[in-house]
Parts: sequence; structure tokens; C-alpha cells
Amino acid sequence: MLPLLLICVGLIAPMLAACSSEQAFDYIIVGGGPAGLLLANKLSADPNITVAVVEAGDEQFDNPNVTDTNGFGAGLGTDIDWSYTSTPQKYVSNRTLVYYAGKALGGTTTINGMTYIRAEKTQIDAWEELGNEGWNWDSLFPYFKSSEHFQPPDADKAANGATFEEHVHGFDGEVSVGWSKYFMKDGIFDMLKKTNENLGIKWNRDVNSGSMPGFTTWPFTLNATTSIRQDAARAYYYPIAKQRPNLHVFLNTTATRIIWDDRYTAPSNKLVATGLEIVPSSTNNTPHTLHLTHELILSAGSLRSPALLEHSGIGNPSILTPLNITTHLPLPSVGANLQDQPNTYISYNSPTTLNLTGYPSFVTFLTASDLFGSSLPLITSQLHSNISTYASLITTSSPPNTTTPEIETRLLAHQIALIFSPNSTIPLAELLWAPSQGAITCVFWNLLPFSRGSVHIDDPDPLKPPAINPNFLHLPIDTLMQSAAAVKVRELFATPPLSTFVTEEVVPGLDVVPEDAGWDDEKWAAWLKDAYQSNHHPVSTTAMRGREWGGVVDTQAKVYGVRNVRVVDAGTLPEQTSGHLMASVYAVAGRVADMIVRGR
Repeated sequence: MLPLLLICVGLIAPMLAACSSEQAFDYIIVGGGPAGLLLANKLSADPNITVAVVEAGDEQFDNPNVTDTNGFGAGLGTDIDWSYTSTPQKYVSNRTLVYYAGKALGGTTTINGMTYIRAEKTQIDAWEELGNEGWNWDSLFPYFKSSEHFQPPDADKAANGATFEEHVHGFDGEVSVGWSKYFMKDGIFDMLKKTNENLGIKWNRDVNSGSMPGFTTWPFTLNATTSIRQDAARAYYYPIAKQRPNLHVFLNTTATRIIWDDRYTAPSNKLVATGLEIVPSSTNNTPHTLHLTHELILSAGSLRSPALLEHSGIGNPSILTPLNITTHLPLPSVGANLQDQPNTYISYNSPTTLNLTGYPSFVTFLTASDLFGSSLPLITSQLHSNISTYASLITTSSPPNTTTPEIETRLLAHQIALIFSPNSTIPLAELLWAPSQGAITCVFWNLLPFSRGSVHIDDPDPLKPPAINPNFLHLPIDTLMQSAAAVKVRELFATPPLSTFVTEEVVPGLDVVPEDAGWDDEKWAAWLKDAYQSNHHPVSTTAMRGREWGGVVDTQAKVYGVRNVRVVDAGTLPEQTSGHLMASVYAVAGRVADMIVRGR
């Protein structure tokens, strides 16, 4: 049935050329990614409501770089990837980094690793501490389940680690979650499980239960029968496209500016959006206007939504004024507070004759106690001693008036208490195991960095990409946490039975970092600063927080000082999570969709 719905793009997406200057919609959603398409699906369920989705990319229903679940990475660097470039990272070798982000109907779910891992329960509960009353695990858990169509593994997959707890999963949602036919077997699961257990790391039957620590496997967003990727468009748009004439998707169309009602000006009134200026993505033709009767929702992702706000005059005047952009609403935290994870790997030769095939799904989540052991009290004490210094560094490295040392001090204290308390269950490091023919590699990252970056426009042309500055390893604690993860990886490689499957370390190699180097050894720091990459999990650039915590949107996801504009995407997350972003973005979008529907 579905292919019949997709015979032509014209069936599912009006072309921009057909756009009338008088065309109006109740809701306009910028961005056809996981949040945007979920919202469009839920809002357009009422046939009396008109919804428009503006997507800069094209539909990719039959693109094998999207659909093939055994070819992760095939879409990266192609025309469905924005392939942004960061600013030079001055604290780590002045390198620039590629930032992957999906430019397609489905957003980044068309090119990501399909990893379905929710955040830790206590981590979500802590969102309330940041001024988000009512946002906690209990309020979000129903939306994790309602969006999910879980497909239990067969006996063969279960024997190779694909286990789950039935009561924490949903079976009637739109997003198919499970393990593909390419799931790696060959005894690797048992070997890694025993290795972790021999080092005191427990087996976790279901990482999506709200308790993440331990060695585990994760499911993917895919159809377990056909092994086709379940991106956001395949979940929320294609199945209902033909049945909903009130839902319009504008493909290959870029939003350039929000249009404001000039009768309402800040600070005496909240701003009111009346429309959205759009242009074709491929050419700089004359702009068109989509008129708005109710609400505008930005779901363009954590790297584009803040840029659209700034081009529309909402942001820090110190950024907007030099670009000759009128500041309609000074909101300096727009684009600030970017948090991303530095990613590195350690690799060993493996001369064994294992017939390694398939896609690995093996991961170890470690808490601060796991990483630092008996040194945890010392590390925690040093962190508390350095709070004022760190707060000052974050403040002075930001554009003028972005934040204050007082705000950053409170945020740092919140983060320290959350992850460095002795009994914290929140994972601080992720170790992803990638066995292959001839080598076993462990990719690892500090999940919850303390450094803060930003994404801001630096050109008045809205078609130019924003300046992305994650400020990797700005604060010394981030280097120590990444080094501690590296030390733990080496310990696991030295533990049987894994130790019997590998020979020499080839990355970084003992000539680069000696075997006895501890996590505070400068040789780890030197190697990490050259070897790191982005983990491509940027969050919190339009954070849902109280204004006193540096927030951009309130608990309804509405932009402070604006009556009818919301932001719902990874930028909305109040802080970085230990889970992968996709599951949390779906859940947050589901809850906001319910708020909108109930509020009508």
C-alpha cells in the first residue's frame, strides 16, 4: 500500500511554486525531522486543522543510503547531510570538525545510527530542578511508550544478547524498534558480557528501562522483518500522507525569517508571529510567505532552530546588531549552552578466526564511580573548588550578556550533584564495542561534558550556515573524564576472555600512551586533543529551563516573550542526556503535541 502513496512527490508535497502569497495554515512547523513530523501527525489528526511542514531537504523513501540498515554511514557526506563545519576548536589543536545533520524528510533519523536508547530515569527527573515543573520520568515515560512499536527479538537474537523487559516498551506506536537480521552473533556477546562481568560491570537486560548502567545491547529504529530503517517520515508521514489533505509538506524549501505582527512589540507586549518567509533551498529566488493563524513550531534541530530565531530578531543584541538585524526581543541565551560529546576510540588487533559479520549492538555504560573508583571523593572535591573558576570561564568565553557567573555556578553545582554523588546511577561514559574482521575497536565518549559552546549566525544571509562552536575540552574536567574512560577501556581489553582475542594495541598504541598511564597522565590528554571527534549529539541551544536558569523556552516549549512560537527538537532538552537523543526527542515532542491538542 505504501508505495502507492508515493508514486510521485507531488502527491505528498506541494511544490513551492504553487505557494500562494495568501496561503494560510493553523500551524506551521519548520523542520521535517523526528519532532516536526510527530507534531504534524498528531496535529493534523483533526481534519479541521491545517498544518504545513517546511523541510529544506527532499523525501528519501527509496534511497538505499537511508533504507539499508546494514550500511550505517552511507548517507553521511551526501546531499542528504548538511555536513556543517565547526569553528576552529582553540582548546584542542585548533581543528575544525564536520557536523552531520540530516537534510531530508525525516531529518537526522535518515542518516543516524538508528540507536534507540532512552535517558536515565534520575536524569529526566532532574529536569524539574531547572525550572521545569512537571517534566520528569513519570510524565515522559508514557510518551516513550506511546511512540514505540517494539518488535520482540526471536530466540536466536535473544540468545545473542537481544533481551528486554516487556513492561517498559510500547507496542502500538509509530516508531518500529527492534533488532535487524544483520544483528551480530558469532559468540561476541557472551565474550563481551563475561569480560565486563569479570571487571565487576553488571549485565543490564534492558537499557531502556530507565536504568542504564552496565553492559547491554540496544535495539534500533527499524522494521525487524524487512530490516528497513524506520526514519521519522516512514513512521509519521508516509502512512498518513494521502489520507490528510489538511497536511501540507513543502520539500526543498528553507525557512528564512519569522514575520511579526508590528502591533505587538517587546517588552510591553509578547511578540506575535503572523507568518514565515520561505525560499527554495537550491536557489535564492524571491521569498514567499506562508501565513499563520495559530502557532509556529520550530523543529529544525539544535543547530538550525536558534539560527532562525536570530535571523528573526530574537537573540543576543551583541550578535544581531553587527549584522544589521533588528532585535525584536533580546533573549541572549538563544544559541548558547551548546553541549556535545567528544568521541575517541581504542583499537586492538584480533588475529582470531571468528567469522564476524553483522551489525554490533554492544555497549557498556559507566558511572562516575565506575570510572574514578576510590578517587571519586577527590575528583568531586576538586570540582566544587573549581566551580567559580569554571563559571567564569564559561561566562567570559560567551558573547557579551549571554550568561552570568551566578547562573553558571548554579548549573555546574546541579551537574556535579547529579553525576558525581557516590550513589549516582547516571552514566558518565559510553563504551561502544565494534568487533570486525582482524580488529576489535571500542569507541567511547564522555556523555556529560561540562564545557559549553554555542551556535550563532555570523552572516545576515539566512541561507548561510551558522557558526558552530562546541568548545570541546574547554574545561579540564572534560579531559579527565575522557581519559578515565580510556583507562577503563584498556582495563577491559586486558580482562579475559576479551584479552585472549586480541594482541597489540594499534590505536593509540603503547608508544603514544604508556601502558601504565593513569587518567591524570598528560599523555592521555595530549593524544585525546588530537584524536577526538564530535559525537554529533548537540543539545540545549534553545533549552527548556526557567529564565533564571538561562532558558529559552518554558515548560510548554514556548519561547519566552513570544505568544505563539514554540521550539521542539534536541535543542529544547534542558541538558545533555546519557541516552541517545532520538528516543528523548520523540518523547518530548509527543508530550508537547498533547499539550497543544488539549489546549485548543
